[in-house]
Parts: sequence; structure tokens; C-alpha cells
Amino acid sequence: MKKKVLLLGVLFILFISVGCAQKEEGVEVERTETEKEFQIGMSFDSFVIERWQKDRDVFVSTAKELGAEVNVQNANGDLEEQIAQIEYFIDKKMDVIVIICIDSDGLGEVVQKAKNAGIKVIAYDRLIKNAGVDLYISFDNEMVGTMMGEGVVSRGDEVENVLMLGGPLTDNNVSLVERGFERMMREQGIYIIDKMHADGWKAELGAEYVYDHVDMVERADVIMCGNDDIATAVFRALSEKRLAGKIGIVGQDADLAACQRIVQGTQIMTVYKPVEKLAQKAAECAIALGKGEEVEAETTIDDGSFQVPYVALTPVSVYRENMDDVIINSGFHLKEDVYLNIPAGRDTEKDDKTSDSGNGHGN
Repeated sequence: MKKKVLLLGVLFILFISVGCAQKEEGVEVERTETEKEFQIGMSFDSFVIERWQKDRDVFVSTAKELGAEVNVQNANGDLEEQIAQIEYFIDKKMDVIVIICIDSDGLGEVVQKAKNAGIKVIAYDRLIKNAGVDLYISFDNEMVGTMMGEGVVSRGDEVENVLMLGGPLTDNNVSLVERGFERMMREQGIYIIDKMHADGWKAELGAEYVYDHVDMVERADVIMCGNDDIATAVFRALSEKRLAGKIGIVGQDADLAACQRIVQGTQIMTVYKPVEKLAQKAAECAIALGKGEEVEAETTIDDGSFQVPYVALTPVSVYRENMDDVIINSGFHLKEDVYLNIPAGRDTEKDDKTSDSGNGHGN
């Protein structure tokens, strides 16, 4: 009898041990599967510019739908912080690193470090120079500048002088945009009376220029702003000087405040860059590259040392006349938000260019 009890006890202990082992093995398998999940590291310059939040949200959402996890970091405009973030991604053995760079010339070394570790690198929206990234995906930025130039020309023969208040030259896109814009000005015989570059895309520097150079500003028929964030700061400064609406403004990014000014008549146009398409395409390309698949690029671009595969999306000019078709119907902004400051029943298309010069100061 004692032997039977002892035998049953041994069998019971063995049963419990096997059960625990199976549970522990199950946990281990689960951890291994988690470790194998596709990982993307994404380092943003900052979120000061309105559009970057949309880029982030669409990219992360698309990547998750495709089975990837995205680790988003914000460098807050600090180059050394962005380098540290990329090194962190390298240490974490990310499959792909996507970079919205702060300084086009400042990341070549750390990008090479990532590539040496077998990690694919994508330059998102802004080219990283002398780095040989695996892919550069952006909009045709020279075309953006050309479109802004066309916006200036649309004012007619009254335009003789323009002022350029652009972004920082550390952003490679700025030079490309200015190339397209300046070519258009030369072709039309329009004189560029001065240029300013706002370090770190700080919009307040645009406003400071208006306050500090009133005589120069008053000579301008149109001010070309590097983006709509700068345009908003410039518009507010012009409003204080009672020049809003008298001096035209062109910008890019189709920020809500800019779209509101366009329908009011205090900004000529903006350039809409469909960031949803850019972010979706970038997420798809990131996963394909990380899995060793081919990514079709329409062309290449010279980063100073390498010919980099380049996926270029097409921007769209936005005026009052096509606001609904381009911005509202695409869902980029809601109609009630864009037309927030327009009195009910007013036909904006019949308004003349100067009728709104005293309105829209609430943007």
C-alpha cells in the first residue's frame, strides 16, 4: 500500500513538473515572437511645424497595419539629440531607421554607422547629405518653389518686388525650393529685394524681420514665406503695421491658418503636399527595405557623395478657387474650419483682392 502511495506521489510530482515546464516554454516562445516583431525607429526634427504630427500619425498607423512597431522620437531641434536617438536605434537593432533630419550635413557619420550595422535608413522629406541612405522620399521641392513663384506672378503686373523669408539652409529642401522660386522670378523680371533664413524654422524670426525692416517690407509687393508657420507670424506682424492684405503672401504646407487666410483674401496661395500619401508610401517602403525587397524609385538624387534612390511625390498649388477640391474634399481640413471667419452667405470668389485687407486678424 505504501509503495502505491509513493508511486502515485512521484507521478503527481512529475505531472506538475511537466506542466510547469510547458508553461515556461510557452512564455519563452511568446517572448521570442515579440523580439522578432518588425521594428522601425523614427526620429523627428521636432513637432513645431504643424504638418509633422500628421506625418507621424499616418506613418505609425500604416506601419502597424502592415505588422510593424514604430518607436517615435522627437529631437526638439537639437542635432546632438537626434544623433543620440539614431545611436539608440542602432543599439536596439531596429530593422529600419527613418529620419526627418535637423541638419542635412550633420548626420552622415551616424547614418553610416547604422548602415554598417545592417540597418536600412530612409531620409524622410529632407535629404541627408553625404550619407548614402537607402532611400530618400519627399516631394519635388524645386516644383514647390516654382508653384510659389507662380503664386506671386498670379497677382499680375502690379508685382515688381518680392521679399524672401525662408527656412534654414541646414534644411536641404530650402535651397531646392528657393532654386525653383528664384528661377521663376528671373523669368518674370521680378526683383528680389532681400532674403532672410529663419534658423530652426522659428516662425517668430519672420515677424522680427518685419518689425526690424519696415522700410524694406513696405517696398515688397509680395512676401515669399518658407512655410505657412512663418507666413502666420509674418501676417500678424503685417497686421500690426496695417499692411495685411496690401502685401501678398505665399507659403507652403497648407496649414489651417493659411487656408483661412486664402479664402479671406489675405494670403495668395499655399502649396499642399499630401502628407498622407507621403507617410503611407514611406511606411510601405520602410517595411519592404527592411525585408530585403526591392523598392522602385523613379529617379536618383545626388547627396554630394552618392546617387540615392529618390521617390518624389507631386505637390499641389492651392488658391481660393480650388480650396474645396484640394483641401476640403481630401479631408485635409474640415470645411467649417477653413471658412470659420467667413460671414455666412458671402461669395468669396467674387470678392476683390483688397476687400479683406482689414479682416482675418484672428488667425
